[in-house]
Formats: sequence, C-alpha cells, structure tokens
Amino acid sequence: MILTGDAIRNAVDSGEITFSPYDVAGVNPNSINYHLGRGLKVFEDGGWRDVDLPDAGFILEPHRMYLGHTEEVIGSSRFAMRLIGCSSNGRRGLFLQLSADLGHTTSCHRWTLEILAALPTRLRPGMVAGQVSFWHNTGRLDPSPATYARFNHACEPQIGVTP
Repeated sequence: MILTGDAIRNAVDSGEITFSPYDVAGVNPNSINYHLGRGLKVFEDGGWRDVDLPDAGFILEPHRMYLGHTEEVIGSSRFAMRLIGCSSNGRRGLFLQLSADLGHTTSCHRWTLEILAALPTRLRPGMVAGQVSFWHNTGRLDPSPATYARFNHACEPQIGVTP
C-alpha cells in the first residue's frame, strides 16, 4: 500500500522517514518532490566525466546518459521507496530513473539518478527532479548489511556499484 501525503508528513515528523532537507510544501497526494543535487556525471568517450552543475544550469545533450543525485538524503527503516521523474520534466523530454527506481527499506542516502534527455534540456542544481513514494512492506524484513550498507553513505552519483 502506498502512503498518502498526510501519512508521509506524519512519518517524516515521527522519524520513520528521513527526508533532509525537508519542505512540507513539496508533499503531494502520494509522494514528495525531490530536487537535483549539484553533482553530475556525463558518459562520453567510453567513460564518465564529473560536472559540477553551475547555478545558471547545464544543457543536456539528447541521447547521452547522465547520472545525477538527489539533493536530499532520503530513506526509511520501515518503508520501501520508489523514485520516479515528474510529469512536467517528462513532457519536456527529460527521463529519470530509467531502470532503478526501487529504494530498499533501510537505505538512507542521496540517491543516484539515471538521466536521459530526448531534447536539449537545461538542468539546474536544486530544481525539482522527481518524486518519491513510500510503500508498506509485506513479509519479514531482512536488511542484510552486506547487501544494503554499500549505498548508505552515498553523497554523489554512483557508477556500477556491484555487490
């Protein structure tokens, strides 16, 4: 079951959800908006190049893969998370979380964002990038430190992290 906006606000207030920095104005009927952090990785010439997003923005080239990260530290020891793009960015041809939208319960960090632009698109640090929803787990939770801990200190886009 997905949490409603009211349940998200209550869970942030009670500490069941970590979302920092938190602005209650970003809470939607079933999600909360997350923002783009300053770090970006650009895939070119067979490798990754780091870019620090300037305040004026950075224009993405179509059909090129980028990795960004959330401005917020997001996580929960109680709920699973799903990070998705937002419809306003999608209508501009900006696609986020193409393959890895599930945030495992007990993970808490800045999330790596898979970004692909169908059209030239300007990204700015701090812009609303997408939304995260929170879901109740069914069954026994077994958060193995070996499986989940490798992500919990991420503060910038992560490339090819393997178990």
